[in-house]
Amino acid sequence: MRLRQHGLVLLLSLSFGLAGGASTAMAATDFAAIVEATSPSVVNISATSRSRPVNNVNEEFQELLRRFYGIETQPESPRARQSFGSGFIISNEGYVLTNNHVIDGADSVMVRLNDRREIEAKVIGTDPRTDIALLKIDAKSINAVKIGDPSKLRVGEAVLAIGSPFGFDYSATAGIVSAKSRALPSEAYVPFIQTDVAINPGNSGGPLFNANGEVIGINSQIYSRSGGFMGVSFAIPIDVAMEVVAQLQDQGKVNRGYLGVAIQEVTKNLADAYGLSRPAGALIANVEPGSPADKAGLKQGDVVVRFDNKSINLAAELPQAIGRATVGESYDLNIVRDRKPVLLKVKIEPIPEEAVPVAETTTKTPDLSRLGMTLRDLQAPEKARLKLEGGALVTRVVAGSGADSGLVVGDVITRVANKPINTAREFVAEVRKLSANATVPITVNRRGTNIILALKLEPEDAAR
Repeated sequence: MRLRQHGLVLLLSLSFGLAGGASTAMAATDFAAIVEATSPSVVNISATSRSRPVNNVNEEFQELLRRFYGIETQPESPRARQSFGSGFIISNEGYVLTNNHVIDGADSVMVRLNDRREIEAKVIGTDPRTDIALLKIDAKSINAVKIGDPSKLRVGEAVLAIGSPFGFDYSATAGIVSAKSRALPSEAYVPFIQTDVAINPGNSGGPLFNANGEVIGINSQIYSRSGGFMGVSFAIPIDVAMEVVAQLQDQGKVNRGYLGVAIQEVTKNLADAYGLSRPAGALIANVEPGSPADKAGLKQGDVVVRFDNKSINLAAELPQAIGRATVGESYDLNIVRDRKPVLLKVKIEPIPEEAVPVAETTTKTPDLSRLGMTLRDLQAPEKARLKLEGGALVTRVVAGSGADSGLVVGDVITRVANKPINTAREFVAEVRKLSANATVPITVNRRGTNIILALKLEPEDAAR
């Protein structure tokens, strides 16, 4: 079980009961019947790896010790390291699903069934990007789980987890779905199911069941400030996992879609800057040369609002959709560019190994002193280091519109409202052309990465 730890926590001992409505809903679900029916399909997984000797003296030094000091060194015996987790049988042919981090780096993997049989498993394939591992055991008289449909899950619906927290086999815990399609910082391709089901180390890879006894997720992670369960756990949707399984069975690896862009969320200010009715979509901050996005005509500053006829409301939904797209197929990509809807066609490739200002509301001139920042031209060494042809380097930021937009010292402004900026003078000239009270997108290179900020321009009399 991977733990997310942030800061400190005050532990309190609490005793409480469920509110009337929640209690009634939970009571309506016969968890005992689900546990009895599904436990034979849940397995315990033990992964063993033999670490290399860490204190062995290299051969040259061994020879030196022997010849000059008469010291003979003995190689240290390798030490076994074990990790434990959970899994579940997905077919009568003996395929078992678990998390990749449970068996990662293992030399041998043992699967223990509900009837206490222990069978060595073969690793068919793994996909670290989704944290999925597919195993196979040679066993008869086994029971496969029923696969459910996570798309039908509703927030508040009762769910049940079975696993081996801290080695306590076949422990059952229950709760509700807290949220759907959660994006986690390090997991770009998985729209996690968030629950309040108690999950702890050893639960990793175990099944998450709905009220019908169908698997709808694989318990994978928790957020924690204490190292233990704190009411926030995450499961990989089973449909995502089964798509990975199909590729692992056929190819032994996963070919995942690749677009070749850097994206960011559309904030309210950016939505105003791009003339969007609401802050939704994925804002393209950078396009990799030669990538599928580049070939399709996608540009920096475009806002992707639909992919394959599915709405993109949050930026994280775009990589999730691209990652699940079929490599080699072409898809519709709906974007907003210069306030106008544009339809592009993009052909998805495998991952390589490893805007115009808003409508004028005033004719007043923007007050540049209200930006609260100092700029200078990039010097030749800086251009070479950042691989930029030019830009306006931010050398000082005080209270003002610049600071409000998120600009910091060291940022290099390279575009204003989709106009290239090569010098500080060009930045001033472009801003002077714009209307006061407008919010405009500016492209900034920050430590080698492009981001887009929304800069609010204030009228001259705003300071008086």
